[in-house]
Amino acid sequence: MKAEMIAVGTEILLGDIVNTDAQVISLGLDELGIDLFYQTVVGDNPERLRAVLDIARQRSDLIITTGGLGPTLDDLTRETIAEAFGKQLVLHQPSLRRITAFFDRIGREMTPNNIKQAMLPADCTVLDNDWGTAPGCAFEADGVHVLMLPGPPRECTPLFRTAGMAYLAKLAGGTIVSHNIHIFGLGESEMEDRLHDLMEGARNPTLAPYAKDGECLVRVTAKADTREQAEQLTAPAVRQVCDALGDAVYGVDVGSLEQAAADALTARGLTLSVAESCTGGLLSKRITDIAGASRFYKGGACTYCNEIKMKILGVKKQTLDRYTAVSVQTAEEMARGIAQAYGTDIGIGITGYAGPDGGEDGTPAGTIHIGMYCAGETQVRTICSPRGRETARRDAANHALDLILRAAKKYPKS
Repeated sequence: MKAEMIAVGTEILLGDIVNTDAQVISLGLDELGIDLFYQTVVGDNPERLRAVLDIARQRSDLIITTGGLGPTLDDLTRETIAEAFGKQLVLHQPSLRRITAFFDRIGREMTPNNIKQAMLPADCTVLDNDWGTAPGCAFEADGVHVLMLPGPPRECTPLFRTAGMAYLAKLAGGTIVSHNIHIFGLGESEMEDRLHDLMEGARNPTLAPYAKDGECLVRVTAKADTREQAEQLTAPAVRQVCDALGDAVYGVDVGSLEQAAADALTARGLTLSVAESCTGGLLSKRITDIAGASRFYKGGACTYCNEIKMKILGVKKQTLDRYTAVSVQTAEEMARGIAQAYGTDIGIGITGYAGPDGGEDGTPAGTIHIGMYCAGETQVRTICSPRGRETARRDAANHALDLILRAAKKYPKS
């Protein structure tokens, strides 16, 4: 099946918003084993949308559209698509009742233009939208399947991941199973070099490498008649990838470094506190993004000036005078100080030059020291990330999470 995606929205063309729907849908189609060949963005103009549809229906088996399903005059996706495929729009009473109930629930009067959101192509499959007012829908005409989704990501993402993918799975046939192997500490080129022979011979399952923000991922995907058969195909491939990449693999299907670290700390009953300078609270933010972080995370301190490093963390004045605030020695004392002050099993201390400037002593921008205190001992990992403040801070947080995860894994599960 050849798929094509059409994003409808002048605001995307103008750069006012980023088309995050495209990423979500692309990843979902990959999971289903459906090939996405084309992506188009078109403004809120029925003539131009019709022209794009005429091209798409000649070269694709599946057309997925996002946007243009709202109540305003420029929301013309459903009308244009219905006309292009010779479908009559009819009032879908269950959808109208859902829209009416939504306005009753929030205590606002429903204006007449909202009724158009319940006008759907005759005989279509309706995708109930529990995250907004505009339902999605799907139909087949002239051998082409069309799937219409709302544009706002808070609606499009959950609707596609649930009802949309369930609809498409029936078209794809069979069962697709994917497992994500998460890698930290290896660059994309080195990772691919180690996996070259495995990837070259992979057919079912397939191996797909990806570079993410500061880390890498390998997706192992198999297709079979049943989920059990697909799992049997992926299992040996996952083991082979993990063996080839060694301890650079921090987990399978774990989601993120912070989630993996949180799971490891929780499973072992360990507690954590962090002291941050150049990262400005980013590590604390990522940790507390995890639901249930209060089970292991006691708190953090953002200590930018030397006075606070000494007062809160107990960093010695002699250390700062002799080695400066950006040093291995200061990172050690920050990590030990926060762990002792907060009474935690593990303490992290981060100090560095995020940029654009480096140190007066010639230390380059992007030099960051990440200290960790655990079980009475301290260690420091020094990195150099010279590609700007945002990247430097992200990399520092990533390395801190990697240190936390490795330390936690040395403890037995409680």
